[in-house]
Amino acid sequence: METKIFLNLPVKDLNRSISFFTQLGFSFNQQFTNDKGTCLIIGKNINAMLLVEEFYKTFTNKEICNAETTNEVILSVQVESREKVNQIIENAVKNGATEYDEAKDYGWMYYRSFFDLDGHHWEFSVINEDQIPDKM
Repeated sequence: METKIFLNLPVKDLNRSISFFTQLGFSFNQQFTNDKGTCLIIGKNINAMLLVEEFYKTFTNKEICNAETTNEVILSVQVESREKVNQIIENAVKNGATEYDEAKDYGWMYYRSFFDLDGHHWEFSVINEDQIPDKM
């Protein structure tokens, strides 16, 4: 069996989140979708469970951090091209996200990032693995 990753993120409005990520070109696994959450497909073995806050709370006794003011994680996703990075960020901003900082171009890596509708920090990059420096 291949290892799979399921990130779990609390969301305030599930339908709004589904609409947002659909506009960015993502799809969802309907087997893991109901009125409490959905499974955002990021890659072959990488998914994000977008869970309504009340349902998310059933998995932990800790407080949910306010992603508008606190950062617990940066979700970094590598895509196939610089154009794809730009397309995703531009679509995200057009659909209500807030771009974070300026684009970063290190020659071997280019990335941009945004805060989604719930304040979660997403970063999209393209990496030319042949040009990664020996020491970073």
